[in-house]
Amino acid sequence: MHDSVVRIGLVLPDVLGTYGDSGNATVLLKRLEWRGIRGEVVQLGVGDPVPNSLDIYLLGGGEDRAQTLAVSHLTEHPGMQQAAANGAVVMAVCAGLQILGEDFTGSDGVTHGGLGLLDVRTTPGSSTRAVGELLTLPDKELFADPMTGFENHQGHTQLGASARPLSRVVYGTGNGEGHDGAYQGHVLGTYMHGPVLARNPAFADLMLTWAVGSPLAPIDIPAISQLRNERRRAVQQMANRRKRLLRF
Repeated sequence: MHDSVVRIGLVLPDVLGTYGDSGNATVLLKRLEWRGIRGEVVQLGVGDPVPNSLDIYLLGGGEDRAQTLAVSHLTEHPGMQQAAANGAVVMAVCAGLQILGEDFTGSDGVTHGGLGLLDVRTTPGSSTRAVGELLTLPDKELFADPMTGFENHQGHTQLGASARPLSRVVYGTGNGEGHDGAYQGHVLGTYMHGPVLARNPAFADLMLTWAVGSPLAPIDIPAISQLRNERRRAVQQMANRRKRLLRF
């Protein structure tokens, strides 16, 4: 049994909580509990200082106004950035991914500075919003299980030299260049909602392994595996249908 508490920061759920991404904290907490490891979720709302002592920081999705408010707050309270520099895990979804980058351009055409934790830049994509299922294959350096999630965004995220794509898109849009998300050290971002960690337990366990600092005992929960396989097959069937249509 791990002899310390893994502290999980849920960052600005009152601002970056549009798509239920707060559920990622619950997933991490349960996967620790199932292994006999103590965990604690620390809610960090607008106006709260952000400690630099947590093990994992989670950010979710939100609208343009929420993004600028989040950057302002996290710049004033830079605990997360300080923790990331010391190896803490940071995982962000959608709008959260965008604000971790160098800058992002809103739908109004105004470019805002980001937090600089990921070497990415985001601009508005095509006029067609990316809405629907997303199926990807993660970077083999991270884990092997295919990833699924639900995307709802119009951002086009370009990676710089220091960031690596989190996964390669099989079906869906993701960043807009054949990949979804990015990672750099222990900082990760994705466009997948779902919540992403509920739908991708290997991703959750990667983060927990980094936070704990040692390999974790595997967890075999047949119901979770069954649901994952059903979702993956459904999205793969959609991908296959699209390929057939494109041939005509």
